Amino acid sequence: MCNKFLSSFFISILFCFSTYAIEAKDVTTDPNDFYLKLEQAPDSLLLLPPPPAFNSVDFLKDKAMYDWGKSMRNTERGKQAYLDADSSKDNITKQFSPAFGYEISVSNSPEIYKLITTMKEDAGDLATRSAKQHYNRIRPFSFFNEPTCRPEDEKTLSTNGSYPSGHTTMGFAIALVLAEINPARQNQILKRGYDIGESRVICGYHWQSDVDAAKVMAAAVVAQLHTNSAFIAQLAKAKAELKKFK
Repeated sequence: MCNKFLSSFFISILFCFSTYAIEAKDVTTDPNDFYLKLEQAPDSLLLLPPPPAFNSVDFLKDKAMYDWGKSMRNTERGKQAYLDADSSKDNITKQFSPAFGYEISVSNSPEIYKLITTMKEDAGDLATRSAKQHYNRIRPFSFFNEPTCRPEDEKTLSTNGSYPSGHTTMGFAIALVLAEINPARQNQILKRGYDIGESRVICGYHWQSDVDAAKVMAAAVVAQLHTNSAFIAQLAKAKAELKKFK
């Protein structure tokens, strides 16, 4: 009975996948918003395994987490997921400010703000591009043809590969850097980075396996950034700026 159920489930999945095939496109980003060049960025296609096959046990976990995420949308956690979906410079720094312990903004902390808003696309775009283009994985909301927590983003994201999650890579990479700047708040900061990934599952924009893979890419891109002289110089300015608040 169990085998029959799984077989029917996977056949339905494969049919759905063939119905909602997508074309991968890069996220459009200002070329000045990077520390790294494309050839310097970690190669997600090389570093990551393929995403779970649609007839695998791992995909059952992805499906279970997608169902859990939908159940959270009408809660306070769901409201935070909606806010986390906006990765604009001013919003992402605003969402990290409570965990960081100080307001991160162009007026209050310009050096920290400059560091974070420049490095975010090194993580969110460059570090994820090769695997996104190669695997061209369909996003959960497109796969199930269901709405998300933030409908205004659906049209754009439906044309962009799901694996790994760029938002999660960006969020967790920022968390790693902010925790280095303010180690006294590292637990709160890293939890905020973790939550940004969880928010992508809640919204229906990513599978859990997309989010898990993204944390590997976040660590890789931060390691690479620490070899970049412009990043290192700006990081020093950010650490010096924090001392003014203490």
